[in-house]
Amino acid sequence: MPHAGPLQGSSVRILIYLLFAIQLVSMGAMEMSGPFWPVHLRGLTASQSLFSFASIAVYVGPMLGIILTSAFWGRIGDRYGHKWMMIRALAGLSLTQLGLALCSDIWVILILRFLQGAFAGYIAPAQAYGVSIEAPSRRARLFAILQISTNVGSLLGAVVGGLILDYATFFWINLSASALCAICTVVAAVTLPDVPPVKKTPGAQTTPAGSVWQGSALLPLLGVMGILLLARMLPQTSFSLYVSSVFKVSNSVVGLCYGLLALGFILSATAWSRYFEHRTQQDTLHRITGVVIGCIVLTAVAGVTRNPAVFVIAYFIWGVLLGATTPVLMALISKTADSSQQGHVLGIAQGTAQFASIAGISAGGLLSQVYGLQYTYLFVCLAYGVALIPIVALHYRPVVLQPSQAPPGD
Repeated sequence: MPHAGPLQGSSVRILIYLLFAIQLVSMGAMEMSGPFWPVHLRGLTASQSLFSFASIAVYVGPMLGIILTSAFWGRIGDRYGHKWMMIRALAGLSLTQLGLALCSDIWVILILRFLQGAFAGYIAPAQAYGVSIEAPSRRARLFAILQISTNVGSLLGAVVGGLILDYATFFWINLSASALCAICTVVAAVTLPDVPPVKKTPGAQTTPAGSVWQGSALLPLLGVMGILLLARMLPQTSFSLYVSSVFKVSNSVVGLCYGLLALGFILSATAWSRYFEHRTQQDTLHRITGVVIGCIVLTAVAGVTRNPAVFVIAYFIWGVLLGATTPVLMALISKTADSSQQGHVLGIAQGTAQFASIAGISAGGLLSQVYGLQYTYLFVCLAYGVALIPIVALHYRPVVLQPSQAPPGD
């Protein structure tokens, strides 16, 4: 498609829905193999130590790749356009999934998984492209929509991957994922308009890229988002053991509890984004404080109850409250930089999210081993309590967000 002229409201909505569809399919394709890597790796080695290492590294590797490269790719996108970074990422996903389909050596698989994160990180350029076409006042809704697409894709991808594995081999999961990502690459290249990068004019008040940290709310906002994600991931490794041992329920109930957290987020995220859409930074942080306090109460209930119905309800409402955290904070983070630095800032945010997820998963596993499963949700409550410190500090000593340039046509 040729260069985009000024985008009208209806055109923007269509493009946002297209971004939603591409992200849902591509992230769903990646999650087709997600739950089943340990099963595949178990058949590739007889060494218990190598299997234990590989079953962790196969998940951590892509996250490390994203952490190390997301800010770099963001700057490239700021300079040459975020559409090309999306195409690069989708092509990278397709090629690495093809390599994983053809490869049966554990060490090569781990290298490919790391390269998948380093060269393919898709979410940050998709967010930056969305910011380049969406009105600044609707960014929370944009981030909510894109995160919903990731969550729905993850849920559907895991189901489809399981169905494939029931009737075929792991090879077909990765080959199918490669084909789906290749289709997404072509769709993005053909249908998305090429939005040129924002150029700084000589007369405008501009700051060097490194100065995005100076005098802005970026660092504390990243800290808040990181701590909230860490708190969310603390029960990840021990969740199934905790639910099955405490409540003595079937695996289907365990899966129901896990899925309800994501379902709560999916159902609430866009409503929360509308609620926060036109609020100031100070008002937003004030209301997020209430959301975090609600998370503390709900996770405390989840930790003390011995009634599975109460646990299920608490988990669903917790998911509803989570819809008011990451998308809203990502919108605030986006507004700390002008339009010419969106790729860089959102790349940093994506790297922070991946680091927080790794830290949360690792800390949760360690704490459950040292102190026992019964204290799992106590540590979640404590982590949420820590998150309140930078939120309150920002609320009472607000930093003015830099105005972002509105996209053409708004």
